[in-house]
Amino acid sequence: MSAPVALIDCNNYYVSCERAFDASLVGVPVIILSNNDGCAIARSGEAKALGVKMGDPVHLIRDKIRQHGIRVLSSNYALYGDMQRRVVAAIEPFARDFEIYSIDETFVDFAGFEHLDLAAHSRAMRAQVRQWTTIPTCVGIASTKTLAKLANAAAKKNPTFDGVADLRDEDLCRWVLDQFDVDDVWGVGRATAAKLAGLDICTAGQLRDMALKQARAIGGVVLERLVAELRGVPACAIETVEPQRKGMAVTRSFGTPVTDMDMLMGAVAQYAMRAGEKLRQHGLVAGRLTVFFHTNRHKQDQPQYSATRTLSLQPMTNDGLMLLAYARRGIESAWREGYGITKAGVMLEDLIDADRRPRTLFEDDSGRRGRLMVAMDQVNMRFGTFAAVPASQGFKREWAARSDSKSPNYTTRIAEVPAVKAR
Repeated sequence: MSAPVALIDCNNYYVSCERAFDASLVGVPVIILSNNDGCAIARSGEAKALGVKMGDPVHLIRDKIRQHGIRVLSSNYALYGDMQRRVVAAIEPFARDFEIYSIDETFVDFAGFEHLDLAAHSRAMRAQVRQWTTIPTCVGIASTKTLAKLANAAAKKNPTFDGVADLRDEDLCRWVLDQFDVDDVWGVGRATAAKLAGLDICTAGQLRDMALKQARAIGGVVLERLVAELRGVPACAIETVEPQRKGMAVTRSFGTPVTDMDMLMGAVAQYAMRAGEKLRQHGLVAGRLTVFFHTNRHKQDQPQYSATRTLSLQPMTNDGLMLLAYARRGIESAWREGYGITKAGVMLEDLIDADRRPRTLFEDDSGRRGRLMVAMDQVNMRFGTFAAVPASQGFKREWAARSDSKSPNYTTRIAEVPAVKAR
């Protein structure tokens, strides 16, 4: 019998992080906007009840915002990332191992805790997360990760579970699976769901009862494993060691359209340097770089242009200045005048461990550039991002994303912590 696994999920995570430091946001409708204050990427329960949908452009719901007094905030990813670290610290004493699945979801390995009442154990875990961070959570317990995802959804949607659903009971598990549509199952995409619907397989329970051979014929080994997981047979264990990344990207939307190549290059310079920093943090080098930029695809009344250039890195590197040189080459070959660029980015592929990278015959092995990169990383870590940058990046950052309503970085910047004075 497999060890139980749980999924703990933070409710309305971005909103909950903001409410942890601003009591005026509690009990009122709140939405968090994407970079450039464009679209809703998180909503409080109150905002959802008012009909605010994920991805709603803020300029189209201004009337609703005014009518209902909806509080609107820009995204604050520094805060959300640091709060995730605090949530995981609160979870850690309750598990043998854990796997951070996303910024607001963590799989928990309960092996060795089977002798406990895991529902009560999970409630204690929720209470500690709430005490340490104020963030509310729900927990789903099952024998596989796929079932744990559905259990978590049940705990969140059905008030009878009171925030914790344990699907290790066969009858309860079957009842819950019959309540979910097949496309609610983790890993079932739109195309697969359409194929299953053609076979009158419309619920998670019906998918569970599907023959394994038939599942493989329709959706390959992926769907076959999903069916097995729904039957309580684990197909993937908790990953306590992060798998080696195959690619990485640094992309941003601009606050205002960029019409000058030098200004675009300033933005791309930042992305290339940040990509190099991320490579070094993970002990990796890249073999291929792709640089891209494009206009606003949603404004068809304006001139449209999109460009992508992919270059082979020889030698493979994590040197930010070298990545910048290649990115510049791509920008120069793709640039066209007369367009307002609204998004650009750098993507890195063919990643391998730096210690295993192939050497070229005439490669400079002095280590000077490596020491320079380390020095820049240390300066930026000590004095803040953009303290040490290449000249091509510039310092004005006219292209930077808007964040007109961003909250302070309460937990990561001492200068932004509110000061309270006694009278």
